[in-house]
Amino acid sequence: MPGGRLSQQERQRIGAGLADGLSYAEIARRLERPTSTISREVTRNGGPGGYRPHQAHQVAVERARRGTPAHLHADRPSHGTTEDEMVELAVRSGMPRMTARVHVDLLMAEDGRRTAAELVRRLKVSPASVSVAVNFLVRHGYVRRERDPQRRRDVYVVDDEAWYHSIAISARQTLESARAAMAAAETLGPDTPVGQRLLKAGTFLERVIEDMRESADRWRDLLT
Repeated sequence: MPGGRLSQQERQRIGAGLADGLSYAEIARRLERPTSTISREVTRNGGPGGYRPHQAHQVAVERARRGTPAHLHADRPSHGTTEDEMVELAVRSGMPRMTARVHVDLLMAEDGRRTAAELVRRLKVSPASVSVAVNFLVRHGYVRRERDPQRRRDVYVVDDEAWYHSIAISARQTLESARAAMAAAETLGPDTPVGQRLLKAGTFLERVIEDMRESADRWRDLLT
């Protein structure tokens, strides 16, 4: 499977695939690239309706030449969701801001990989801040940690199945809460006002989470 940065020819094939209505997964299969590489490439270059291969390649070449941190890109495309907007969305959903910045920077990496030192340099923050952020991301399944045996350092990776794993972890935690509520309802008595309230809430959460897990399993192949 090819690695490294996308070539101009690959970007032209991505544009052709989008024009033909192909999914990210199908384009990735044809290019022998991870689906996450295609989704990141399209997202940061105008989205499915605004992707322009030549412009995207020029931006990538200039970005590589300048080595500009992701959150300071002056050549950021004017269409689609920007990285700052993605950070704000993550913060509004409850993610700490520093953690959101680290997560988005990893998402926008060409290969979805960064070392702690790279994150510190790109985001201009302390190693301790990066450590707290990546520990949160690893714990919640957004990122996985790999060990580079040659340089004896950790590498943080957003792989193709990161979203699946994060949903699975969140679902398990919510399911534990739902069943705890149902157990408390049984202890208090299902006929009492509090027991009824807890039983209804626990049952609702249990059903919703089971549906979500089944849906995640059903659509998991879109990430491969």
